[in-house]
Amino acid sequence: MSYLPWAFLALAAYSLVPPLMSVATTGSVKIPSNVAALISNAILVAGTALVVVYNGSDAASYLTHPKSKYVFVAGICLTVGILAYYRALSLGPVSVVSPIFGMFLVLSSVIGIAFLNESLTMRKVLAIGLALVAVYLVSVE
Repeated sequence: MSYLPWAFLALAAYSLVPPLMSVATTGSVKIPSNVAALISNAILVAGTALVVVYNGSDAASYLTHPKSKYVFVAGICLTVGILAYYRALSLGPVSVVSPIFGMFLVLSSVIGIAFLNESLTMRKVLAIGLALVAVYLVSVE
């Protein structure tokens, strides 16, 4: 269960991103959403590079790894997703945009079940259904 502290740290840190980005990209004095994405993700890249160096990983050797194509496509998807998310935050309320964006958890679960042979249980069906209802209830103004 050593992953739980990391999961909760991720939850706490990432929960602050939407409100901070909304404040930064809205109002009379604002930063364009694509510029905000560039700055925040440059910090992500720099921080990640420091962790890779600290851990002594040879990142360059993985550029030709047989599974690197999945990482490249994931990077493209991450870029599109974050740019679209930050744009949505600059245009709409955090209380609506974030839950819709958060549905990636449900969609990822469905993809895992449909294409990665992960188990489908009644509990997962119920959880996915409740997540859909929750997002609908939060998003409808």
